[in-house]
Amino acid sequence: MIKKHFPGDPDYMSNYRPFEEGTDMRREPTQGFFYTKAQGVGGRIKKRAFDFIVKEITPEGKKCEILAFDKEDGTKNIVEKNWPEPTGQEQLLLTLEKFNTDLNFAIRYMARGMHLSGKRFGYAGMKDKRAVTSQRISIWKPDYEKVKNFTNRFLSLREAEWSDKRIELGDLWGNEFEITVREIELDENETRKRINECIAEIEKGIPNFFGLQRFGGVREITHLVGREILRGNIEGAVMLYLTSTAPEEDEETKNARQQLAATMDFAQASKSFPTRLRYERAIIHHLCRYPRDFAGALGMLPKYLRIMFTHAYQSHLFNKVVRWRVEQGLGLEPLEGDILLEGIATAPLFGFESELAQGKPGEIEKQVLEEEGIGLKDFKLKVLSELSSKGKRKQLALSPKNLSIKEVGKDEFTEGCTKAVIGFYLSKGNYATTVIREIMKKEPR
Repeated sequence: MIKKHFPGDPDYMSNYRPFEEGTDMRREPTQGFFYTKAQGVGGRIKKRAFDFIVKEITPEGKKCEILAFDKEDGTKNIVEKNWPEPTGQEQLLLTLEKFNTDLNFAIRYMARGMHLSGKRFGYAGMKDKRAVTSQRISIWKPDYEKVKNFTNRFLSLREAEWSDKRIELGDLWGNEFEITVREIELDENETRKRINECIAEIEKGIPNFFGLQRFGGVREITHLVGREILRGNIEGAVMLYLTSTAPEEDEETKNARQQLAATMDFAQASKSFPTRLRYERAIIHHLCRYPRDFAGALGMLPKYLRIMFTHAYQSHLFNKVVRWRVEQGLGLEPLEGDILLEGIATAPLFGFESELAQGKPGEIEKQVLEEEGIGLKDFKLKVLSELSSKGKRKQLALSPKNLSIKEVGKDEFTEGCTKAVIGFYLSKGNYATTVIREIMKKEPR
């Protein structure tokens, strides 16, 4: 029998409950909700890495082009490097192009190859893993010769430039996207017609939802872990992270998670959890040594991942506010009581210093907090204080720039189906999948 959480009770087990497959407890407010009325085309994105191309645009308006991986088979081109002489400045800026590789993995690999700490690397924004992407990064005081000699099948470095300024999160204007939707079960004319009808509506503005990738990939629990942390239920957060399963996971992983949920036996879990689950195993190994130190166990995760827990929960609440606003007929246009940013109405990324809207928009924001059982003060944490957030506001309407059809034709990888290539620009902090899902009328995975 699972007891409730009583701090100081040596026999307690927290009141967490692992989410079971097939339930809707982790369902996002955006799922199954579409703003535009035009018929979608269905289909699938990211069947291949080259189906999702992302080019970062710097604050100065320079586009990071795709040069090393411009062939659909992923063959790597030889690209001219042009290494400038050192100037005495500490930061080396580079264009990083990557093929089907997670950015954090890319940084770890570069750090090992250059004999550097990963903390020396800076970047403006995360980029999709299953994609071909190009962006600017910085490296503080690198061994220049090791940078020049660095090679990797899936990474390319070029356009070196010395600077005094590290590239920090948010140091970009936005991104250009070129996304291929495949396996569309419509003919080319109908596909083009439906997409054009969707585009006509999207250009008027759509809800600026956070995409599902914000919530943790296959299991989509990152925000739920964040909620438990904010509620002070650190053990529940850790156990949810370790034991929650998803239908897509393999049986070995599911069995290991379910066994740990049932037994709380960390020694056994250290043997049964697959080695590829290195974050889970790091937590488990810590708990084998220090069985009650759940806060310390979370500290075994990289800082960027720990911070994502509360950020994801803020994003979940934002999505919920925006959906409620639309469903209650308030729409996306500014209303009395709204807080505006560049003339556009906003919704909160809640934090302990958040300013809430007035009038009907503010009522919705308060209702969402009440339903979640969360207060603004909960975003200021004593334990795991680095996960605290002051909060800010985000525009609730999204209008992509230069949204257009690049190509409609036969899907060469699926007989009898059509593909469509769609291009557009988004300013920073906005999700391409938010646009594509309105065209597909399904969750793009």
